[in-house]
Amino acid sequence: MTDLNLVLLADAYKYSHHKLYMPGTQFVYSYMESRGGKFEETVFFGLQYFLKHYLQGAVITKEKIDEAEKTLLEVFGRNDVFDRSRFDYIVEKHGGRLPVRIKAVPEGTTVPVHNVLMTIENTDPNCYWLTNFLETLLMQTWYPCTVATLSREIKKVVTKYYHETASEASMAGIDFVLNDFGFRGVSSVESAGLGGSAHLVNFSGSDTIAASTFAMRYYDAPRAYGLSIPATEHSICTLLGENGELEIFKHVLATFPTGTVACVSDSYNIFRACEQYWGTDLKEEVLQRDGTLVIRPDSGDPVLTLLRVFEILFEKFGYTINEKGYKVLPKQVRVIQGDGISYSSIGSIYIALQQAGISAENLVLGMGGALLQRVNRDTQEFALKCSYAELNGKGIDVMKSPVELDAQGNLRTSFKKSKAGKLKLVLENNTYQTMQAGENPALTDIMQVVFENGELVNTQTFDEVRHLAKL
Repeated sequence: MTDLNLVLLADAYKYSHHKLYMPGTQFVYSYMESRGGKFEETVFFGLQYFLKHYLQGAVITKEKIDEAEKTLLEVFGRNDVFDRSRFDYIVEKHGGRLPVRIKAVPEGTTVPVHNVLMTIENTDPNCYWLTNFLETLLMQTWYPCTVATLSREIKKVVTKYYHETASEASMAGIDFVLNDFGFRGVSSVESAGLGGSAHLVNFSGSDTIAASTFAMRYYDAPRAYGLSIPATEHSICTLLGENGELEIFKHVLATFPTGTVACVSDSYNIFRACEQYWGTDLKEEVLQRDGTLVIRPDSGDPVLTLLRVFEILFEKFGYTINEKGYKVLPKQVRVIQGDGISYSSIGSIYIALQQAGISAENLVLGMGGALLQRVNRDTQEFALKCSYAELNGKGIDVMKSPVELDAQGNLRTSFKKSKAGKLKLVLENNTYQTMQAGENPALTDIMQVVFENGELVNTQTFDEVRHLAKL
């Protein structure tokens, strides 16, 4: 239960809907889907947070209704929109617990777009208006779903190039290739926890500690899943000016003489740093370490910069050729690219490395705003729509099917066409398919009840989510 006022967590226009639904409406049933977008499939993740943090327990109270009544009178400037008796009824009849049932696919499941992911329906006919009142909040599940999807799609790219260019012994390191640098680039602490944990569904590298605490709090993670290493920033490496950079590099190695440590090296000249400081002055010290120095460029064109950096490092530190025919630096030296990293740039980087005969195992990545912030609801075209209702005891299949003009002025059916009826998601011949609930009774609905009348049902652990999301 949260101390936030759920009565005020909806779009303002929804407070008029109790009057705008046709008289006799008893039940409203809605579903959520990814209608398409950037990727062909979507990882479902994050709903359990919203249920635990916002919806479970006695979330409607008289005090919250009082606050909402005052606020909404100011919002609308009239007293015939907000009807507090609708919420008072939930307090009196249900003890402030929400009379709704929510079903969803298990979190971590990867489902092709255009399929149902979640449904919601009221369980009390007097609360028909509540189903879509909750749309505003529940639709925010698009965010962790989209981050988890993006992160997983990047893992596909990483895995592809590891299989093509990296040694078999390095495959276990894939989980640490993409590191979350996004805390400072998101709009809120909540986004850091929610989006950061969505990344941890797929990878284990993260500087966003809020992601691990979030997974432990809302998904019973037994430990911190986001792992990190000691690393410098420019405030450290520029402290003695350009002439003192070598002294600072020496200090970094002396401070962490074992294990992995990362050092940003572009404060003045990344190529000089690689060739002279790391590759000459400190070469033997680096090679004698029981651990790995991770050199970080942080400016310039990522592809051209990395190619030149690797050229210098191979010349200075030497290399071996792995069983797939690609160059690998000594285990004491690696590179991390954290600037200009996005889904599109990662593929370009790996292609360039492969063409230059460089194994993917030499490089790890850091991704910030492009991972946690540069997404929106339309990235995967998320929507929540009513598909079934009951009026005066009669069931009605509900749908929208807009006719729209395309860019050439031709009429067509919009991609926003919605589904009709009560729905289920089935898996047949390894293919997910959405169908009406009564269709083909032999096929079981993958969706499970996760929330009913104020209580969570069928909760999941973070381990279970990660297992389901595996490639």
